[in-house]
Amino acid sequence: MKAIAIDFETANEQRGSACSVGLAWIEDGAVTRVEERLIRPKDMRFSSFNIAIHGIRPEHVEDAGEFPEVMDEFADDFAGATLIAHNASFDFSVWRNALDAYRQPYPTLSYMCSVKMARRLMPELPSHKLNIIADYLGLRFVHHNAAEDAAMCAEAVLAMARQVKAARIDDVARAINMRVGRLYPGGYEACSCKAS
Repeated sequence: MKAIAIDFETANEQRGSACSVGLAWIEDGAVTRVEERLIRPKDMRFSSFNIAIHGIRPEHVEDAGEFPEVMDEFADDFAGATLIAHNASFDFSVWRNALDAYRQPYPTLSYMCSVKMARRLMPELPSHKLNIIADYLGLRFVHHNAAEDAAMCAEAVLAMARQVKAARIDDVARAINMRVGRLYPGGYEACSCKAS
């Protein structure tokens, strides 16, 4: 099974304003590859609030590809993969809104939310933000860097897979009664957890 953790940073409050994407590939129970790409938003408006969070400024993305070009680079990787995001409702709304801005069709893929997983499998934590989970797992990372966030999301999911003795990442979803989300041309189905 192919699994890829994904994280977007945005230029402003608009969900379609992706300015960075981070990806972390999970194979055979380990993170095997981590990549980040800067993205030039269609509307080059950067809010001071967002810049303060991730440090990406307009001059950093002037020569970057726009959303469809950047994401097309990974189309073969996404084919047949299950994607994972920490707070998937945010990251997949960024993906949908950015594609909508370019009138591009959605890809066909399945996705899971590691926040929902952590709420079920790490209920003792005061919060399920990535930095809290990282501390809990004894891992260090730079928060709000797309590549670091994707890699930490992947490590968190691997830890949860070990916790439930899951051989595959999608086995974690079954173990906690999670309905895997779907993105497909023309629409999407949100990732959700049934009440236990």
